[in-house]
Amino acid sequence: MSNTNTLPKVVILAAKGQPLPCNLDAIEARAAVTVTDAAGLPEATIGADILFLWDFFSSALRDAWPQADSLQWVHVAAAGVDAMMFEELQASDVVVTNAHGTFDQPIAEFALASILAHDKQLHLSKRLQQNCVWQHREVIRTEGSRVLVVGTGGIGRATGRLLRAVGMEVRGVGRIARENDPDFGTVLSSSDLAEHAGWADHIILVAPLTSQTRHLMDAGVLAAMKPSAHLVNLGRGALVDEPALIRALREGRIAAASLDVFSEEPLPADNPLWDMENVHISAHMCGDVIGWRDTLAEQFQHNLERWLRGEGLVNVVDKDRGYVSGAAALADRT
Repeated sequence: MSNTNTLPKVVILAAKGQPLPCNLDAIEARAAVTVTDAAGLPEATIGADILFLWDFFSSALRDAWPQADSLQWVHVAAAGVDAMMFEELQASDVVVTNAHGTFDQPIAEFALASILAHDKQLHLSKRLQQNCVWQHREVIRTEGSRVLVVGTGGIGRATGRLLRAVGMEVRGVGRIARENDPDFGTVLSSSDLAEHAGWADHIILVAPLTSQTRHLMDAGVLAAMKPSAHLVNLGRGALVDEPALIRALREGRIAAASLDVFSEEPLPADNPLWDMENVHISAHMCGDVIGWRDTLAEQFQHNLERWLRGEGLVNVVDKDRGYVSGAAALADRT
């Protein structure tokens, strides 16, 4: 916890050329701030109390860890913490917080948009328009379709609520199976995903990337899906066995995929996904609504004020699980 007689030392890790937080002046009024890139992080971390990972994809803390002699709190300006988590940090007393809640509704909206674009053939309509082709077609009615939402945290719950509101039948997929869930009704165990994948018209991936969820969508689960099914990945690229997905799409074992995240980003130009007509690609942007950076900056500032007052931090990550647990999220709201 902070010493009330001195300003805490805060290090902000930013990539070269990355715009800095909009409220940097306000943070500097409450803390001794050092802004650095990954190359300067080891030196900057010496004596630091707090590390703000504004460059939220960076794994630079691992290399700087031996110099982090006073670190008490790391805040990641993202919902996923997989890029920066490592064994020494997990085993330490350093508290990790994240941007839990910031992206819930924007990603839910993107999930709905992905389903509607698929059902209403909007991607095909655009291609036909570019070729001046008038081609009348019949489209799929979205109301009544079945959706598995893989990931039952804040993003998954916002997605489930929105999809149910437009008439879809939704089930969740999480660590523990249960009934009577307020947002999903039925939650299935992720270990049984292959058993239930054939039920769904759409499978939405919004789970965090952990050792348990890596390649959760493997060849077995893909083989269990309907030939007419649509996969939407808005979580992390490594949730999916990408070569197995490419084979399933090429062979018509699933109908289509809408992908916002990939195992390697940016997606290499020679990746076959680019040229597949049943694949719809976006550039890891599903949660990035206008003003999102300002929201992330303000979220850190609010938590910093709590830290300075000696209050508990919000959005504390369970470092073993790799995400904010449901109990912690509920406690933050009460």
